Amino acid sequence: MRSILIDAGPLIALFDKTDAWHDKSIAFLKDLKRPLITTWPVVTEVSYMLSFNLKAQMNFLEWINRGGLEIIDIESGYVFRIIELTKKYNDVPMDLADATLIVAAEMTGIREIASIDGDFYVYRDIRNHYIRNIFLET
Repeated sequence: MRSILIDAGPLIALFDKTDAWHDKSIAFLKDLKRPLITTWPVVTEVSYMLSFNLKAQMNFLEWINRGGLEIIDIESGYVFRIIELTKKYNDVPMDLADATLIVAAEMTGIREIASIDGDFYVYRDIRNHYIRNIFLET
C-alpha cells in the first residue's frame, strides 16, 4: 500500500474539535487506509498549534506512538535543498515544514500529500513533479 505525506493542517484539525477542517480530517483519514508519513518540523508545528489544549497535544503524540504516523528524518545534508526551495518559493512563501515535505517526497518518491494548503499545487520537486494534494480533492 502506497504511503502519502501529510502536512500539519489535517493533523491539527484531527485533534482540535473546534477546527473548521475537523470533520473533513476525520472522514478523510477514516477512509484513507494508507500509511501516513511526515517530518519532524510538521510534528513540531502540530504540537505547537495544539499547545492550547494539553489533552489534544497528548492525544496527538500518543497517536504517533501507536503508529498513526511515520516520521522521516531529514538529515542536515538536506539543508542546502531546503534553502533552495525556500528561495525558489519565497513569493508563495514556503515554510520549513513545507520544504521538508518536498524533500521527503524527493527522498521517497511519494507524489501525494494531505494538506489544507493549496501551495502544494505550486511547489515542484527536484524533477519538476508536483505533489498531488488528495486532501483538497476529496
